[in-house]
Amino acid sequence: MTVHDDGSVVYQLDRFELTLRPMTDAELNRNFAAASTGGVESTNAYTFGDSEFSGLDSTRQRFTVFHATMKNYSYPKVKLDPAQTLLVAGNGRQYRSLSLSQLGNYYRAYAIGYRGNEYARLRERLDLLRQTMLTDDVVFSGQESEGYLVFPVLHDDVTDLQLILEDVILRFNYNDEPTESIQLSYAFDRQTGKLYPDGQRVVTHEPAAH
Repeated sequence: MTVHDDGSVVYQLDRFELTLRPMTDAELNRNFAAASTGGVESTNAYTFGDSEFSGLDSTRQRFTVFHATMKNYSYPKVKLDPAQTLLVAGNGRQYRSLSLSQLGNYYRAYAIGYRGNEYARLRERLDLLRQTMLTDDVVFSGQESEGYLVFPVLHDDVTDLQLILEDVILRFNYNDEPTESIQLSYAFDRQTGKLYPDGQRVVTHEPAAH
């Protein structure tokens, strides 16, 4: 594994690469700028957009998001199933990746009665997810694939964690059945701290320098 300055971690085997990078809400809002305005009516499905929360909620997140990039220049075809991904924290907490269906159920709770504008915003959020989440599509030789992996929000006591890709398929037989697969584990460290009612912020854990 190679760790880059932007926080991304790269696994490379010959000319096959699989890169994971943790995303901040600020980055996601920039990536989807048009969908990140309007406060509570923003349609960025990964964040709360430009909504402002006061006090202890000012650092509130909607999800934990990673960007994945797969480059295949070694094998006839490869496949990664986003459903087979798991975050394991050093303190034992575990977080399964969220599927498009699960995220759809999450957002349908906001579209009460599917009334006009609320239903339109639901459709915009789901469209954004469909277009940008990582899929389990086969990546053929000479192709690249990218998308987002989505997990629940991490607890405040999580500092170090492993993102485990449980089933990366590298080879198939003539019946399209997997014959060779690997499990990959990516290590990440994050800054944590405490936010006090008076607005004071105190860092309690700083990621180690690479």
